[in-house]
Amino acid sequence: MGKIYSGREMIDKLISFDTVSCNSNLALIDFVADYLAGHEIASNRVFNEDKSKANLYATVGPVIEGGVVLSGHTDVVPVEGQPWDTDPFTVVEKDGRLYGRGTSDMKSFSAIALSKVPEMIEKGLSVPIHFALSYDEEVGCIGAPAMIEEIAANLPAPRAVIVGEPTMMDIVSAHKGILTLTTKVIGREAHSSLVEDGVSAVMVGAELIAYIGNMMAENKARSQADSPFFPPYTTLTCGVVNGGTAGNILARECNFVWDIRHIPEDDPMSFVERFIAHCNDDVLPRMREIAPEASIVTELKSNVPALRPEDSGEAEMLVRAITGKNTSNAVSYAAEAGQFQQAGFSTVICGPGSISVAHQPNEYIDIAQVTEAEKFISLLIDRLAK
Repeated sequence: MGKIYSGREMIDKLISFDTVSCNSNLALIDFVADYLAGHEIASNRVFNEDKSKANLYATVGPVIEGGVVLSGHTDVVPVEGQPWDTDPFTVVEKDGRLYGRGTSDMKSFSAIALSKVPEMIEKGLSVPIHFALSYDEEVGCIGAPAMIEEIAANLPAPRAVIVGEPTMMDIVSAHKGILTLTTKVIGREAHSSLVEDGVSAVMVGAELIAYIGNMMAENKARSQADSPFFPPYTTLTCGVVNGGTAGNILARECNFVWDIRHIPEDDPMSFVERFIAHCNDDVLPRMREIAPEASIVTELKSNVPALRPEDSGEAEMLVRAITGKNTSNAVSYAAEAGQFQQAGFSTVICGPGSISVAHQPNEYIDIAQVTEAEKFISLLIDRLAK
C-alpha cells in the first residue's frame, strides 16, 4: 500500500510546488504520478511541445463507461509584487483558514480528491473515477484540450465531469467564454510637432481601444435584466498597452492585449470580425495616406468556449443528488468546463473555496470548505462503490 495523506496533508504538499504558470509543473505531476503508482494506479502524461509541462490523467476502478472525471488545473497565478503576510507556497493555518497560493484556486479540490484514493480502493468502485490535472489554465486554458482529446479517444465514455473551481461547493452550470487577442499597430515615426509627416501608432492604438470599449457599451445597452451572469453581457476590455519611445516622437509601434468574455448566446468571433473590418476599412486607409507601410495585425491567442446549462444534464443531476442542492448558478470567469463540454462530456463546476479571494495576496480557503469537499468526495465514492 502506498503512502496515505489526509486532505490537509495533500493540500500542504500540492501548495508547496511553485507552479506559477511561467514555471514548469513537472515536479507536481511527478509527485502525483508516484503517489498514484504507490497505490498501483497507472497514469498518463500529456506534454506541451517542449515537454516542460504536462497534463496528467488516471483512472481508479474498472475501465468501463459511466465514470466520473474530477478535473483541476495545477498552475497558479503569480505572487510577485503582492503584499503577502506569509510564504505563498507554505500553507499557514490561522483563524479557521488555510493561507497559500492555490488554496482556493484550485489545488485544494485536487488535493482532497487525491487523498481519497485509498478510500476509493477500499470501498471498490463499480464505475471509475478519473483524475484530470492540467497545466496553463491561468493563461488561457491552453493545456487541457490535448488531454481532453486523449481522454475522449482512450477512455470509455464518462458519465460526468466535475471541475473543481472554487464555488463554495455550490453548483455552477454556466460560465462565460473568453477570447484573448493581441493587436500590433505599426505607424511612422516623426517629430511630435510634425503630425502630418508621421502616424502615431499610440494614438491609433488609443482609438482602437476606444472602439473596443464602444462595442462593450453597446452590449451593455442591450443586456437582459434576467441574465444569470454579472455583468449580464459580453465584456471587451484591454489589459496591457505598450508603445512609443519618447514623448516628443510620434510612436512607430503600439501593442495591446485585449479579451472578450462572452455570454454563451453571443458569438465572440463576430466582435473580432467587426474590429478587423473597422481596422481595414476605416483606420488603415487613413494611416496609409501618410504612411503606406502602416499596418494593424490582430492575433487570436486563446479561445475558451462558454459552458452552457444542460437540460437535465448528467453532471448537474449527479452533483445535485450528492449535495442536496436544487439550484445552479452562472459565473463570469472562464474555465476548462466549457472545453470538456465542447468535447461532448456532460460537465458542471463545483469546488471548495471562494473565487473572491482567488488571485489575491493572502489567498485562503476556509477549513469548513475543506471539510465540506471531503464529505462531497466521500459521498461520491459511496455512490459509485459496488
